[in-house]
Amino acid sequence: MTHGYTTGTPESTPSYGIPQQRVAEPAPAPAPAPKKPGRDRYLDLLRSIALVRVVVYHLFGWAWLTVLFPSMGVMFALAGSLMARSLNRPSLSVIKSRVRRLLPPLWAFSAVALTLMLAGGWNPVEDPDNGGTWGLIKLIDYVIPVGAPPFPWHIGSQSGLLEDTWAVQAVGPLWYLRAYLWFVVASPLLLWAFRRFPWPTLLAPLGLTAVVGTGIVTIPGETGNAVTDFAVYGGCWVLGFAHHEGLLAKIPRYVAVSVSTLLMAFGLWWASGHLGPDGWDLNDIPLAQACWSFGFVVILLQYSPSWRELPGRLARWDRLVTLSNNRAVTIYLWHNMLIMATVPLIDQAYNLPFMQSDRAVAALDSSYMLWMFFLVWPLIGVTILGFGWIEDIAAKRSPRLWPNGAKREGGRRRTA
Repeated sequence: MTHGYTTGTPESTPSYGIPQQRVAEPAPAPAPAPKKPGRDRYLDLLRSIALVRVVVYHLFGWAWLTVLFPSMGVMFALAGSLMARSLNRPSLSVIKSRVRRLLPPLWAFSAVALTLMLAGGWNPVEDPDNGGTWGLIKLIDYVIPVGAPPFPWHIGSQSGLLEDTWAVQAVGPLWYLRAYLWFVVASPLLLWAFRRFPWPTLLAPLGLTAVVGTGIVTIPGETGNAVTDFAVYGGCWVLGFAHHEGLLAKIPRYVAVSVSTLLMAFGLWWASGHLGPDGWDLNDIPLAQACWSFGFVVILLQYSPSWRELPGRLARWDRLVTLSNNRAVTIYLWHNMLIMATVPLIDQAYNLPFMQSDRAVAALDSSYMLWMFFLVWPLIGVTILGFGWIEDIAAKRSPRLWPNGAKREGGRRRTA
């Protein structure tokens, strides 16, 4: 390894009576330029896994997926870590930057969703849940997600192209953007509190969840939902702070894993006695979700290897990981609507000539969900091409159709 200096001068054999020539020492090698901090590919991989799990969960509805990999807790933790890193700059500029990156993709989605709902006969003024002037005011949540946007619980008919509950499923995931926005706005205060009182700030969300997520204190309506979401995932957001600030690295791994395992065990024990309508779906059990997600994230971040490149066989997924991270907002916003869009497309198969037998119809019926799974990914790809570039505009970058890092890798090879 060179460090910019030589370890000694070359030895020379003395020559008596002959003037010695001074051997010129080589010029010191220039110090290597400091490397720019790059993306942590381990965290990028976690985000990609979380997005895939969200799509699979919303497609199949398997409750056990919320235990296998708590995607929302992981995504909030990763966002919290990035937010802590960004807050080295002035807080107001960071908040404006984060909000600016969030809103234009939301506006594109809202324009399509509202157009479809209004074309389907929904009138927000006459909505039984949010009617009148309040219904019109609530439409602002499609522009700035400070609350839950209104939508019809039933629209169209069950015999139409889409289920009559498609609006619920399409707009329902917007709660994540509402929670994300409030976490971003609260982050300067949360980070200030964390740096002065790290442990109380880290554990306070779990305590708040034990109050508002168990029925001890009940806050009605969407306000209660917003407070509960903030409490459930607040611990994961602050864990992102702890990861960035190095607090987790100071805790012996066996201590962190042991305590996290106990917390996760408590979460499962609590869930066993408070099963919701979908059984072990932790999304319906706030305290279990908070404890399980918190412990799960601690273990993931404790073993964080801080990869600059995906190692070994994971390298083959590099471009997809890069693409999903560059288009995470687009994928999350549109995936549920695209899942439902697979239904009328697959239904056309019943009209094909070779599908007129009972055996062929039964085969398609039994594999319907698998066809939805395989079809939704090409639709997500088309949506990335059609709307993903808005994320670049929002980030003040040149728009890119398919930002999977291919050009960057090719440029590196040519440079080499």
